[in-house]
Amino acid sequence: MVYRYRIATVFGGSGFIGRHLIRRLAKTGCIIRVPSRHPGTCTHLRTSGAVGQIVPMAVNIHDENSIAACVQGVDLVINLVGILAPGGKGNSFEAVQAEAAGRIARVSKAAGVARLVHMSALGADAGSASAYARSKAEGERLVLEAFPEATIFRPSIVFGPEDGFFNRFGRMCQLSPVLPVIGGGTTRMQPVYVGDVAEAIMVSLSTEASKGRIFELGGPRTYSFKELLDITRHETSRPRKPLLNVSWGMASTLGGILEKLPGKPLTRDQVEMLKTDNVVSGRHPGLAELGVQPTTAEVILPTYLDAYRVGGRFSEPSANNPGKAAAQRRS
Repeated sequence: MVYRYRIATVFGGSGFIGRHLIRRLAKTGCIIRVPSRHPGTCTHLRTSGAVGQIVPMAVNIHDENSIAACVQGVDLVINLVGILAPGGKGNSFEAVQAEAAGRIARVSKAAGVARLVHMSALGADAGSASAYARSKAEGERLVLEAFPEATIFRPSIVFGPEDGFFNRFGRMCQLSPVLPVIGGGTTRMQPVYVGDVAEAIMVSLSTEASKGRIFELGGPRTYSFKELLDITRHETSRPRKPLLNVSWGMASTLGGILEKLPGKPLTRDQVEMLKTDNVVSGRHPGLAELGVQPTTAEVILPTYLDAYRVGGRFSEPSANNPGKAAAQRRS
């Protein structure tokens, strides 16, 4: 692959996907700016590159002048900023995932940036009942309106050692007497490995053909929500951890309570999102078109869910894994 970018700015670079992407981007030799509200939290990224190659910067994504200072003289801008739940002034879905996304695209275009990559999500839909999904769709619209050549990625649930999905249920296997199965656990998901997402972005940067296109990223298998819980129970050596079926109505009520707690363990909007399958539509190219071989969840999950295993990391997982068996029957 040939990379011609001298300076890149990665908004949201200190997040889950950003950490994996920056390590790859640093290997190309470009200088990487990592804007953040709290640049001190980005200092750990410096070890991902050579001395002085990765530069944390302060930014206010709600201010055009602040963004302009981060993209001045830059060849490449990547926007990975996203939130799973709103919170605090100026931190709504609309403000962060729509308005700020459009603002970054407008300022980047005005600054003469050659390339823009924007991270959206599967399920982005202007007509969705979920505020998260609506804001993602509006963000895409505003980005393409300002920067038509932008490349947009829509991943399914992204998994990896620092993810917020499997780690959450791994901890629940340790601490909770039951695991909640919301809406019967039939919602289908297509988890995609964070390394594959980062690699897909890198491949897209090596070709002009990816400009102005939307890519849907999903793993090699689809699972029901319940099957993913079964895999988690297996990897934590708790195959008989009780499952509690939670109706949609009860889950929404529970979300209304939990979203008021620190960390927002569950929100009503997340319950709404769970009502829709999170799988690729087939209407857009994906990992295959980018030449990225998708990694199965069963290969990666044991490398970090073992931290929640009965007996500790070096004990053996349970012998029975109904979730994995079901997935193998479909493959």
